[in-house]
Amino acid sequence: MCRARKTFIMTTFNNLGLPPKLVEKLISTGIDKPTPIQEGAIPHALEGKDVMGLAQTGTGKTLAFGLPLIAKLQSYGHPPAPKTVRSLILAPTRELANQIKDSLGILVDGSHFKVGLVVGGVAINPQIKRAGRGTDILVATPGRLIDLMERRALDLSQTDFLVLDEADQMLDMGFIHALRQIVGWLPEKRQTMLFSATMPKLMAEISASYLNNPVRVQVAPPGKTADKVTQGVHYISKAEKPNLLIELLSTHRDEAAIVFSRTKHGSDRLVKALVKKGFEALTVHGNKSQGQRERALKAFRNGEAMVLVATDVAARGLDIPQVRHVYNFDLPNVPENYVHRIGRTARAGMDGAAVAFCSPDETDELKAIQKVLKMDIPVLSGTPWLGMTDPSHKNKPKSNGGGRGKGGPRRSGGGGGNPNRSGGGGGKPSGAPGGQQRRRRRPSSGKAA
Repeated sequence: MCRARKTFIMTTFNNLGLPPKLVEKLISTGIDKPTPIQEGAIPHALEGKDVMGLAQTGTGKTLAFGLPLIAKLQSYGHPPAPKTVRSLILAPTRELANQIKDSLGILVDGSHFKVGLVVGGVAINPQIKRAGRGTDILVATPGRLIDLMERRALDLSQTDFLVLDEADQMLDMGFIHALRQIVGWLPEKRQTMLFSATMPKLMAEISASYLNNPVRVQVAPPGKTADKVTQGVHYISKAEKPNLLIELLSTHRDEAAIVFSRTKHGSDRLVKALVKKGFEALTVHGNKSQGQRERALKAFRNGEAMVLVATDVAARGLDIPQVRHVYNFDLPNVPENYVHRIGRTARAGMDGAAVAFCSPDETDELKAIQKVLKMDIPVLSGTPWLGMTDPSHKNKPKSNGGGRGKGGPRRSGGGGGNPNRSGGGGGKPSGAPGGQQRRRRRPSSGKAA
């Protein structure tokens, strides 16, 4: 008796219905296999359907909408009219907009297609001049796009395609009214695609308002983090956070790390402290000019600086595969931003470590983050503050807190990114030990510092 042999068909970009020349261009850049979000979204987009794509950061959402856009633009037999835009891609930050423009620019290189960029922080007149020639694909942030529209430098009445990338962050940043204004300039008959890593409640309103009977493509539950990210949290007093960060960064000076701070001034202070300790550190935040931000990111990508301190302005759009460590020096006010922050590591199939610092006044933020994640983040050091639970000691009596530092327990090790260790911090993502043992004095009251 002959047993039937199972046949497994590997999905390729050719199977998705993309033009052969576009597939050849992809292969020439080293991309030969679609990611799950690309595999799910591209066929529907090519059929002209509206698409809502939900996927983790770092999973290839840019090509999921960019490839079908380029494919459909090939059917036009003439260049765009002056000031008009055939396809509009909206992104919440300059960094993400720049990255999208660069990614699509590689795919249309050598063709007649024009990819434009409209973002704030740079002179507006050159953007007005370029927009006047007509644009096949325009990547824009909402604020600067409105500036150009109000100056009548653009015409969106002939736009056939709209993409909202990282739509959840646009809502977080208060762009809901800007989106309504922009959509009012677009024709009702268009194809719209929306992509996001999380699914806040307001997203249903966005979908109902701007998408027509969309196909929902979801490759991971909203809020799910990348599989290869090891996570952990240190309960520590606010005053001791800088010392712990310096200790952990010292265990992997030759590996790239992003440190997230809640405020612009806090980022600047932290960079000064790190530079004083001999680290090559730079910062990006909203008070920096676009040129300063671009130079800092270029130096970080090139390995000239191994530590980048950033506010959430950099949590989206940074695609730097060599980032092995992410530190949440301050926990974000918006819990979904934690997902986007740690999505800066473990990209392109690599491993990564995400370490959070939690001071007593950040208990509510950590609770909200764990609710979004639907999991407890493993404790690396310290005792959970009052009101928090320790996932590794669920059956033991609750403590009144203590944290790390003033009132924290002794740590068994300083390095290692493995959250299953009782010590460990943000060392090697594989969990390699590092640092030195220390003994911390316990306060007589037993209360959190």
